Amino acid sequence: MEKYFVYILFSKKDQKLYVGCTSNIEKRLERHNKGNIKATKHRKPLVLIHYEKFEDKEEAFNKERFLKSLWGARFKKQIKTKYLKQLI
Repeated sequence: MEKYFVYILFSKKDQKLYVGCTSNIEKRLERHNKGNIKATKHRKPLVLIHYEKFEDKEEAFNKERFLKSLWGARFKKQIKTKYLKQLI
């Protein structure tokens, strides 16, 4: 059974986050950083700062939808703050 990942990337260029969903997180991150993904093409370099693994594709896409919503903003802010504190 295929696994799915919901991930959050941090752009070192503009300090903003990107949320996505994939079945191959390593390959997807590589594509983001090569500029092959339109949404993040001009925001490189990108760093993976959070991911969650799901057994069910629908569940993964629901989580991605939540994180992209206004309600998911608080959770994303906490993840970003935690990541930035690690850099200090």
